[in-house]
Amino acid sequence: MIDTAISIAFWASSLLTLAILLLPSQYNPQKARQNGSDKSQVRVQILVLGDIGRSPRMQYHALSIARRGGHVDIIGYNESDPHPDLTSNAAISIVPLPPHPAFLQTSNKLLFLVFAPLKVLFQIASLWACLAYRTKPAKWMLIQNPPSIPTLAVASVVCFLRQTRLVIDWHNFGYSILALKLGDGHPVVRLSKWYERVFCGMATAHLCVTRAMARVLKEDFGIMQAPILPLHDRPASHFKPILDSKETIQFLQSLPEAAAVKAELETGEARVLVSSTSWTADEDFSVLIDALCQYSKIACTENTSLPRVLAIITGKGPQKEMYLNEISAREAAGKLEKVTIKTAWLTTLDYAKLLGCASLGVSLHTSSSGVDLPMKVVDMFGAGLPVVGWSRFEAWPELVTEGVNGRGFGSAQELSEHLTDLFGSSGKLQTLREGAQKESLRRWDQEWDPIAGKLFGLVD
Repeated sequence: MIDTAISIAFWASSLLTLAILLLPSQYNPQKARQNGSDKSQVRVQILVLGDIGRSPRMQYHALSIARRGGHVDIIGYNESDPHPDLTSNAAISIVPLPPHPAFLQTSNKLLFLVFAPLKVLFQIASLWACLAYRTKPAKWMLIQNPPSIPTLAVASVVCFLRQTRLVIDWHNFGYSILALKLGDGHPVVRLSKWYERVFCGMATAHLCVTRAMARVLKEDFGIMQAPILPLHDRPASHFKPILDSKETIQFLQSLPEAAAVKAELETGEARVLVSSTSWTADEDFSVLIDALCQYSKIACTENTSLPRVLAIITGKGPQKEMYLNEISAREAAGKLEKVTIKTAWLTTLDYAKLLGCASLGVSLHTSSSGVDLPMKVVDMFGAGLPVVGWSRFEAWPELVTEGVNGRGFGSAQELSEHLTDLFGSSGKLQTLREGAQKESLRRWDQEWDPIAGKLFGLVD
């Protein structure tokens, strides 16, 4: 009996010693002050449980922090090229997360429920290693939400152990996106909402993309003590209007996707429509396909003066192949005679140029929560590009002023009517363009400095 007790005590003390030795190092404000000025000692971990290159808002956060004297470790998946300024800035370190095994990715609902816990366990291990050991202790941790599982829980524990202040940047709600796949009443969705409510209480402060979202966080999530700061998305400097018509034509004609309409672009007989999508369930891309089919029918039979439309769709995602098959079927049926639809994957700078050269932007973002906004519209406004977008959600008026810089729609029929009206009357499209160009003057730094800049102590 004594030998057993001694053995248990030995192993217990050994495990406790090992746990203490393996605790991550803590942030030490005194040591940080000794190593530099108040601003230079501000280190921020930025966590994106997604592709860094496809997370523009978090990249803009990193650039703003670095440009104002702070240091950044931006953590996420390194799947596509990030903003070039990110990789060239010595104050920013990109810390890649290991990708999860391919067999854990599935669109099957039953397999999703089986594989999801395994995927979460893998992510917990990789996040813990990265946040606690692969990066230096930081004064702040800024995390993108969603995804919330397991990000919020792991980040909360790491911040507690490392004496780091946690800030959540709310782009949407994780449970509302999960509900798109499983349904609002599913037990996993209800559990996800509870989880999100519990762990958001660990944050020192909250940033969110709309005032409507700030209201939900306060009223529904019960956040009362920590500040909730609406920080609207604004375009980065590389999104800007291109006013030189010759430069516009040259760039568009250089795109492989425009090969079929090169001559019509030069004569002004074609218009370029741009949409960016992640090809996921929260964007019903068939709405745009149906609208373009209706436009083509009208242009062929009722109003033959309407121009040909070149629709360039950018982005990657799980439903892309399904929609490409649908487009091919419509083309084969002769329903897109006056419309050419092409998909593209462009560099950050070429995408910005495309927006600056296009005639009209389209957003199909429907908002699972009703209180988030599509970043793509912000980028379009940055390039002075007028927008037509799905507008049947609460936060839409925070971004688009109807009839001034864009128009909203709620069906394929409405979208088709907007396309025929705008492309059939250059005056109406020009009015929206002037409004979009005025909107382009509002930039990210102007929004970031008085809100996030002050929060992180980088702006007086």
